[in-house]
Amino acid sequence: MPSSKSESNRLLIMNALSSDKITIKNLSSARDTQTLIKLLKTESDLNIFNVLDAGTAMRFLTAYFAVSTKKDIILTGTDRMQNRPIGTLVDALNSIGAIISYENVEGYPPLRIKAFKKQISSKISIPGNISSQYISALLMVAPSLPMGLEIKIEPPVFSKPYIDMTLGLMQISGIRYTQKDNLIKIPHQKYQESKQTVESDWSASSYWFSIIAQSEIGKEVFLKGLKSESFQGDQVIKDIAKEFGVIFQFRKDGVLLRKAEFPTKKQLKLDFKKCPDLAQTVLPCAAALRIDLEMKGLESLRIKETDRILALQNELSKFNCHLIEPNKGVWKLENANFSSHNEIIIETYEDHRMAMGFAPLAINQDIKINDIDVVNKSYPTFWEDLKSFGFDILEE
Repeated sequence: MPSSKSESNRLLIMNALSSDKITIKNLSSARDTQTLIKLLKTESDLNIFNVLDAGTAMRFLTAYFAVSTKKDIILTGTDRMQNRPIGTLVDALNSIGAIISYENVEGYPPLRIKAFKKQISSKISIPGNISSQYISALLMVAPSLPMGLEIKIEPPVFSKPYIDMTLGLMQISGIRYTQKDNLIKIPHQKYQESKQTVESDWSASSYWFSIIAQSEIGKEVFLKGLKSESFQGDQVIKDIAKEFGVIFQFRKDGVLLRKAEFPTKKQLKLDFKKCPDLAQTVLPCAAALRIDLEMKGLESLRIKETDRILALQNELSKFNCHLIEPNKGVWKLENANFSSHNEIIIETYEDHRMAMGFAPLAINQDIKINDIDVVNKSYPTFWEDLKSFGFDILEE
């Protein structure tokens, strides 16, 4: 399985803050990670930094440059990136002494970031239900601040495993912190020398859980590189997939998946608050299996690579399925009338997870997916891996 983009991007920022004291093995080949590598390598030569469509790079570099740049720089991205809000993070950084302003629209990139002069506060309060990447960005730069940082995360806290991942990776590189409930205190200190190996990506594995879930009884696939002890919140896919008839067994160098039975439940309740990136895998899979879902924790999908809720509504409707919000914050996926035909064309909305989330439906019918290169953002070998498993893929 491909290396974790989430771990790779965090370690790259931490390494830059440590003046290259962290040795990183198994870095992700995903476009987001490669973009971040390139920008950090050419940092001294650039005044304008273009993250393209890499959301983690935008959030992490905003905090990184806010405390480390020695010159005025511009941080920008694609048109879609310039429509993804970042005001909450900018306000937090400015409140402690950063000097960040907006080039066009208030609250959105491009950003102008000036050299950090003086820390004026060591305390931040930030909502936990918008983007955990804001919090991770602040956590990683906290040790570099002269006064350290005390971060109060206002509940509810979404995507908490990603916050725990950040703290875990920082701890391996010598960073001390204290945490009580939603208050995290990090004193001023230096990152220490360390060697870190990036795990394989549980988010990428989710598409294989979906494939096996939709396969015949007895079908197996072995996913090399996944670990039973992981920082990644998306490992919860193994528990969700149990409800779809998939069993798993960890071995020395990976995990074996097998379709053991047909699902017996026709309705499930799921909370995606800790794992929103799994929604685009789970919803199409549940639709194909005719399992209705009642869900919470989908709010952050609105500000991802696309409005993922709208994208899912549009594409699931092509199978006569309906994603609705009968009560605020509570979503239902109704699949009783699921139907398929071989003329269905899936739009990806420039979103890698739309392509990979719907691709497993080709187990039982022909699917046409537009803009297949979007997978390069996180899983560049996805189509080749499908071919090796026996899928016929014709490019037009």
